[in-house]
Amino acid sequence: MNIPEKILKLTAEAERELAPVFAEIDRRSFDGTVRVLEAFKEERLSEAMFAASTGYGYGDAGRDAADRICAKIFGAEAAFIRPSILSGTHAITVGLFGLLRPGDVMLSVTNAPYDTLHDVIGIKGADGTGSLADFGVTYDQVDMTPDGRIDIEGAKAKLAEYGDRVRVIFIQRSKGYILRRSLSSEEIGEAARALKAVSPKSFVVVDNCYGEFTCDKEPCALGADMIIGSLIKNAGGGMADIGGYIAGTAEAVELAGYRLTCPGVGLEVGASLGQTRNILKGLFYAPHTTAQALKTAHLTAYIFEKLGYEVSPKAGEMRNDIIQTVTFRDPVAMVKFCRGIQFASPIDSHVSPEPWDMPGYDDPVVMAAGAFTGGSSIELSADGPMRDPYTAFMQGGLTYESGRYGIMCAAGYVISE
Repeated sequence: MNIPEKILKLTAEAERELAPVFAEIDRRSFDGTVRVLEAFKEERLSEAMFAASTGYGYGDAGRDAADRICAKIFGAEAAFIRPSILSGTHAITVGLFGLLRPGDVMLSVTNAPYDTLHDVIGIKGADGTGSLADFGVTYDQVDMTPDGRIDIEGAKAKLAEYGDRVRVIFIQRSKGYILRRSLSSEEIGEAARALKAVSPKSFVVVDNCYGEFTCDKEPCALGADMIIGSLIKNAGGGMADIGGYIAGTAEAVELAGYRLTCPGVGLEVGASLGQTRNILKGLFYAPHTTAQALKTAHLTAYIFEKLGYEVSPKAGEMRNDIIQTVTFRDPVAMVKFCRGIQFASPIDSHVSPEPWDMPGYDDPVVMAAGAFTGGSSIELSADGPMRDPYTAFMQGGLTYESGRYGIMCAAGYVISE
């Protein structure tokens, strides 16, 4: 594709204007990398720990070291990071079922959770599929304030209403498919401390997907009881083939471990199957790769706002996750954007994305995802539900150079006749 001259000039202009922002991103990437290396050194990470285990995985020193490294990096008392976790949704399911019991209440204080969790929770009620609702867990939510912040007073009122029944206070850090602000670790920590002061027996659980390494600290270092994420997003650095993590207080992680395997066994088992090397290499790359994705997001915001589209966050704004939205208010332009991203992908660049009925979603979804790892969101991708106002949710970029090219191609596709 020949990139239009208009887009070439916009890109050069953007990079000049964003130079100070990129420098701050590099600073945070360096600090994050030092944090990772310090954890590796403290655990005396060695080649021998990469040996594969099978079966029960008893005595897998590499697996256990990876768990402790994950805890140190995220500022938690305990953690586990395992290839047996299939996705972010799966990881969150493990965490929620580990903590919640029949008669408990799960209170979301960041609107409704991401679409794929609706069936897990049973938001529409018990239906026999094995949702939390089927097991007698009540779900309720507190909507965020108009300016996209947690409504602390509204949440306190709900806590007073339910009393000790609220076992989980759920916070989704990223926006999901809702046009709202993503939350910083500091905001989440402040909310966690305020709400636990009212309901000390509750666990504050954070869906941390897309947010890792975008701030100087993670939410569990600031007051959250549990953070959960996927290794095919930020935390895997583009190196992990599969997996997820749960980190937090020792009690919360232990309970989640019993759900990961079974009560009485917990984290003592779990074969690594040769994945420890890639998981730890992913953690090593994660601060840098996240920085590449953040730079790509800033560039996207700059170019598409100049082209007349609504973007959030705007170029130069502080980022709390790697997601960039572009609202087209036109289904054709949205699909063109995704096709441009796909065209610039290293894998399946010849494929033309079309909206389809993706499992777990209420509307057809168009998705560009030419990734080395299937479904990886730290690799450059774009997707969104085909509903008004036709907003594309873009994230990732293993390298800024590839992200830059992808955004230039997407912009070229959108302005083409």
